[in-house]
Amino acid sequence: MAARITTDDVAHVARLARLELTDEELVLYTEQLAGILAHADDVASLDTAGVPATAHPLPLQNVLRDDVVRPSIDRDEVLAAAPAVEDRRFRVPAILGEAP
Repeated sequence: MAARITTDDVAHVARLARLELTDEELVLYTEQLAGILAHADDVASLDTAGVPATAHPLPLQNVLRDDVVRPSIDRDEVLAAAPAVEDRRFRVPAILGEAP
């Protein structure tokens, strides 16, 4: 089987990423990446036709409470403590570092 990735490929990607690799590192990373790609081929070759798509191997259910409206602190009281207010809302700088 021909190699799917060469040391030239790894050197090219390293240059793109602005990484300086020694010759030994190029050989090592080429072997490691070839192993990863071979494993990806193994996974891709599996027959998954009857397997449903999943996001998690175990059935999970969120344990969130119902959203219930209840009394809270007065808006005017909160806004009175704010450094800047506009249209009965907190006013925040559009860009970090900009003065309010």
